[in-house]
Amino acid sequence: MVAAVTPVIGCAAVVVAAGAGLRAGQPVPKQFASWRGKPVVRHSVEALAEAGCAPIVVCIPQGGEDLAADALSGLPVRFVTGAVTRQASVRAGLEALAADAPELVLIHDAARPLLPRAVINRLVEALAHHPGAIPVLPVVDSLCHDSAGLMGQAAPREQLRRVQTPQAFRFPAILAAHRAWLGAADAGDDAQVARAAALEVVLVEGDEVLHKLTFSGDFAAALPAMRVGTGYDVHRLAEGEELWLCGVRIEHSHGLAGHSDADVAIHALVDALLGAIGAGDIGQHFPPSDPQWKGASSDRFLAHAAALVAGSGHAVGNVDLTIICEAPKIGPHRDAMRARLAEVLGIDIAAVSVKATTTEGLGPAGRREGIAAQAVATVIRA
Repeated sequence: MVAAVTPVIGCAAVVVAAGAGLRAGQPVPKQFASWRGKPVVRHSVEALAEAGCAPIVVCIPQGGEDLAADALSGLPVRFVTGAVTRQASVRAGLEALAADAPELVLIHDAARPLLPRAVINRLVEALAHHPGAIPVLPVVDSLCHDSAGLMGQAAPREQLRRVQTPQAFRFPAILAAHRAWLGAADAGDDAQVARAAALEVVLVEGDEVLHKLTFSGDFAAALPAMRVGTGYDVHRLAEGEELWLCGVRIEHSHGLAGHSDADVAIHALVDALLGAIGAGDIGQHFPPSDPQWKGASSDRFLAHAAALVAGSGHAVGNVDLTIICEAPKIGPHRDAMRARLAEVLGIDIAAVSVKATTTEGLGPAGRREGIAAQAVATVIRA
């Protein structure tokens, strides 16, 4: 049996989500971009709500109401419009709580989506004895000063800490500190504002999972290291058609009928690659109703799928094809097929497998009415 988790009582939260987030390279501000299946901001807001924090105020950018509403649909939040600086945005969030002031408040950056309950507990417990508390981690790398691009004096790491959020405060004290803030520049965090007001801020243990999403690589790192897709296709054999398999033309009495060159093996492989990155299927990208694809070489479809894989932050790992037919014999053409697929995909031939089997006379392939192919493809995070 899982033990019940005691909710935090009397603790509100302010989530700072008012920045532009341009460095992350996302189509929307990073706090509203998808990360592990949800908008970034939703992860931490859900954690705060599950911990019992209420009310939760989210500071959003000017004109960001629709994005925020979509990202946090169904959650118990209030929105306030942020300001030019982070400090001013936090103050706006605190002022929104002032009319019904809570005892405690957690101030959190939306760009830190994973928020462990243990960190929240440590912060709230520390406020029983201190007006402020922040989560920190030790610095493990050696440090030095940069002297015009040259190594300067070493910096002692023993007394340095990496500061994270959420940062916890007794509400009246931090509101007064923000109201009194006279710094000409933006405050780096709320602990800096608290220290400027002579508030004692205690350090508690943070957590590595509270990593801040800043650059596009941070989003790519959220993707699984490897993904797998499968594909299957079948085409009818017909007289008077050319037979193309894996981008190689094969002399045969019959060819495959289809809108393009009907290369059933490549079509299965394209679906496998698209499936691995969640990009639909070949019919969505190259609809047979579109006359521009009539008679088109399927190499073009495969190159397009490979480009989509690269654009998703992945690289093709390996591909494995099985061609299902009674004739022609695939063995004599296997090496040429592997070489052509490797060339189009831009991978080593050792990462390409082409096999063949029969159905021992069963089904359409067994009756030589058509040829089928199935494919498996892996893509790896680039």
